[in-house]
Amino acid sequence: MKKPNCYLLILVLVLIVSCSQDDSDTNGSDPVYGAYQEDLDVDGLPTRLFSAQLPQIPTSNEYTIELDRWEIPNTNIDAAKTTTNLQAAIDWAHEEGYTRVILPTGEYLVGEDINDIYFGGIDIYDNTEFVFSEGAVLAIDTNDKWNYCVLRLNGDNIIVRDGVIKGERDSHIFTPREDGNTAHDEGHGICVWGNNNILIQNMEMHSLTGDGSLVLDSNDVTFLDNNIYNNRRQGISIVGGVRIEIKDNEIHHIKGTSPQFGIDIEGPGRVDEDILIQDNYFHHNSGGDIVNATGTNVYILENVMEQGDDSEYTDGPIVSWHKTHNIIARNTITMISGSANGRLGYIQYSNGGDKGHNRATFVHDNVMNNCGMYMYKSSDADVRRNKFLGYFLAFSDFENAILIDNLVTYSEEFTNLRYCWSYRFKNTTGFAGGNYLGDQLEELPLSETEPYTMQCVLDGW
Repeated sequence: MKKPNCYLLILVLVLIVSCSQDDSDTNGSDPVYGAYQEDLDVDGLPTRLFSAQLPQIPTSNEYTIELDRWEIPNTNIDAAKTTTNLQAAIDWAHEEGYTRVILPTGEYLVGEDINDIYFGGIDIYDNTEFVFSEGAVLAIDTNDKWNYCVLRLNGDNIIVRDGVIKGERDSHIFTPREDGNTAHDEGHGICVWGNNNILIQNMEMHSLTGDGSLVLDSNDVTFLDNNIYNNRRQGISIVGGVRIEIKDNEIHHIKGTSPQFGIDIEGPGRVDEDILIQDNYFHHNSGGDIVNATGTNVYILENVMEQGDDSEYTDGPIVSWHKTHNIIARNTITMISGSANGRLGYIQYSNGGDKGHNRATFVHDNVMNNCGMYMYKSSDADVRRNKFLGYFLAFSDFENAILIDNLVTYSEEFTNLRYCWSYRFKNTTGFAGGNYLGDQLEELPLSETEPYTMQCVLDGW
């Protein structure tokens, strides 16, 4: 028998491996190496394995609050009487076992002094669906307190829906503390403090000195179809939250006191994990739209973020910090002018050093109009099929940046730095394939082992 030609066999094997690698580069599948492992869905994103548990109200025993019986004003007068009597009616309904409590049409002015820094509103108890009739408004009275809750949730399994919660930012009295500080940034529409299984749906929350809603050390909280606007600090703040879903909301015109974001995930020393932000419309938010300072397993999907014609960003639409974990996909982001970071639709801040986790940041299928993205002093990013229209894609001091099938278009503002301005690398390792500058395929010489720096970057960005 004739012996096989070993040289030909080796050549065939080399060709097979080479072809498979070429296919991987051009079809957007995983590159030939990787420093992380994830269970990926059909779009190449980590599979979302969580969902917020909705409230399970035991029965539907309904009570409409009787204004005459309880002597409750509903014409935006007499906060002390309104607070006392409305709370008495809610307390009675809870004690009698009513699980759906309906607030009649009218404007209810509430608020009472609790201590030197806190102004109290109305409490809603566990196993309750609190429903606003059409035209019902719950408003906080003018005060000089650092902190207030127009509506505070007191227990688990609570639904709040279909109404308006109004702050008093325009009339608030900013009395200085002993240290002279006058931020007064803790006036909240709905306080979700230590609660489980909460749904806030179809609410307007506006004109608060702090946030539309503050989530503090709570689990399974859902915000759905709300309109949150004109608050001084935030639309929604998450300060310790697990399984939080924020979907189909409009969050806009947040301006007044730092950080001024639509959504802020920021609970130092607490657990912020399993958070979904999907299908929301953000616009005219002064700090930015979403900032993740402490959250892990945060999905930012299919949102629309617009700077707004008469608005300026301080930080930018999406900001994440070094030790967070994010999946950012299918968002549409539009900037008009630059922030302190330039025109960056997504920026990952870093204090350098260990990330604190071994998971990648995924940035897939986003459209960034007149803006780009930048990550630095970190590692592991999977960036695919994005469109960065009119700005740059940049990495600095970064390990394992995977860039596949992205498009960057050239801005006429930077005629003398076309190549360097569009793709910028400093001390970066990784893999790149199928990336375009306009209609031209760009060969980006990223290597798994040898950090790459562009000469024009060395000469000055």
